Amino acid sequence: MNFLLKLALNALALWLTTLLYSGVYFAPGTGALDVLVAALVLGVVNALIRPLLLLLSLPVNVLTLGLFTLVVNGAVLSIVAWATSLNVAGFGAAIIGALILSVVSWVFDHLLHLSEGRRQPA
Repeated sequence: MNFLLKLALNALALWLTTLLYSGVYFAPGTGALDVLVAALVLGVVNALIRPLLLLLSLPVNVLTLGLFTLVVNGAVLSIVAWATSLNVAGFGAAIIGALILSVVSWVFDHLLHLSEGRRQPA
């Protein structure tokens, strides 16, 4: 059940990202199932390909004090766009879209932890 909830929240975050930023959008006629598939592909790419990209870019990431992670996240979003009905206007748009998606996902994750009561007060 937890997997389905996280998948739904990721799909909602991806959909909200497309509403907030016009550089990342779904193809016309895209339905809720396509958004769920894109969220599933995003989860798989984040779990399998992103760690490999981060490992390969570790020297550059150290030199840029972690800012190169934004480029890796943009590449991940571009891979998802290549494999699904998600469209990205360019690599710069993918980086900005990945940044917005990260913030929206963080907010949803924070709200989920608050509702589950697992969040410890600081």
